[in-house]
Amino acid sequence: MAQLSDDCFAFGGPMMSVGEAVGLITTRVSAIADLETVALVDADGRVLARDIAAPLPLPPFTNSAVDGYAVRNADLPDSAERALPLDGRIQAGGLAHAAIKPGHTARIFTGAPMPPGAETVFMQEDVRLDESGRIVLPRGLKPGANVRPAGEDIPVGQIALRAGQRLLPQHVALAAAFGLVRLDVVRRIRVAVFSTGDELASPGEPRATSQLFDSNRFMLMAMLRRLGCAVSDLGILRDQRNALANGLKQVASSHDLILTTGGVSTGEEDHVKAAVESIGSLVLWRMAIKPGRPVAMGIIDGTPLIGLPGNPVASFVTFVHVVRPTVLALAGSLAEPLLPIPVRAAFTYKKKIGRREYVRASLRRAQDGALEAIKFPREGAGLLSSLVETDGLIELGEDITQVEPGQGVGFLSYADLL
Repeated sequence: MAQLSDDCFAFGGPMMSVGEAVGLITTRVSAIADLETVALVDADGRVLARDIAAPLPLPPFTNSAVDGYAVRNADLPDSAERALPLDGRIQAGGLAHAAIKPGHTARIFTGAPMPPGAETVFMQEDVRLDESGRIVLPRGLKPGANVRPAGEDIPVGQIALRAGQRLLPQHVALAAAFGLVRLDVVRRIRVAVFSTGDELASPGEPRATSQLFDSNRFMLMAMLRRLGCAVSDLGILRDQRNALANGLKQVASSHDLILTTGGVSTGEEDHVKAAVESIGSLVLWRMAIKPGRPVAMGIIDGTPLIGLPGNPVASFVTFVHVVRPTVLALAGSLAEPLLPIPVRAAFTYKKKIGRREYVRASLRRAQDGALEAIKFPREGAGLLSSLVETDGLIELGEDITQVEPGQGVGFLSYADLL
């Protein structure tokens, strides 16, 4: 379990920038040390705990990259095409027992081992048969063409996967190519999630006229699971300071992170700040970000707590920029910076200097082939439809004050944020 001091997130400056917030998290959160071993088929999305050095070269033997005809370099045509008699046939999965004879060629298929002495392969579509049934090879092919040497991809002993790598399907494929069946990974980060507010009802429960069904909790739990977390659903905690404090205290010792949504602003009925301060410590982040300025970070019995805004779009955006890097840091994951792709704005927008803003947008292909970003027509941070009907977020840095059509902007796809 990660144990943090009560002042490790202390920040006494003015409103915190997004960069400062992420830097504070990644430099002061310690990774958990607990490991487990999982089957290769279950490794997707987990964080690798130990480096993996290649136990064998890839490919493990020299083989043909194409269907064709294998020859010795000494028999390559020089100034004119050359006809060679066919001697042997080697298929993928077969063995090349006999060395190729001087002045001969052997039929070979993609992935088949090269026969001893053969160093080059002619593609089958580049050759022809003459009247005697010999294989006529064209001139001009470079020595070693169409051959995959042993270890061409990865030599034996090279570090192929590093500790801290959050495993994707391609990483699992590489481990499988080495013949591995189990991997050592960091255990899943245990996250307790709850919503706050008398105005909320859980889906499936009766809803009063003045209540909303709780959507944030389910969105956040889904996002956490995509990061490989083990999630505990604590439901809705009502606007009662003592009940909030007791609920937080009970889960702190058994989780690596506590995540709340709602109740972190400065209103009379926003009780999360006071509840946390009564049992731990809390620094209220007034992040220079829109949507999502009210974000809280605290420590309860050594366990970090993050309180996100109640508006769903603000909760989504701040999860990406605060919770995501916290989870990755707790898991000891290698840095996964969010890199916006350049697109062209097809909208006009004004913003305040000194604040980073995220504009919901859809992409389209313009007539000249360029990607254009179309802003969602409404602004509200409570509009779930704006997350459903768009493709991602336009990131506008602190120095930008205005966007005009045709201007280059950075786009973050939802697919890259989760």
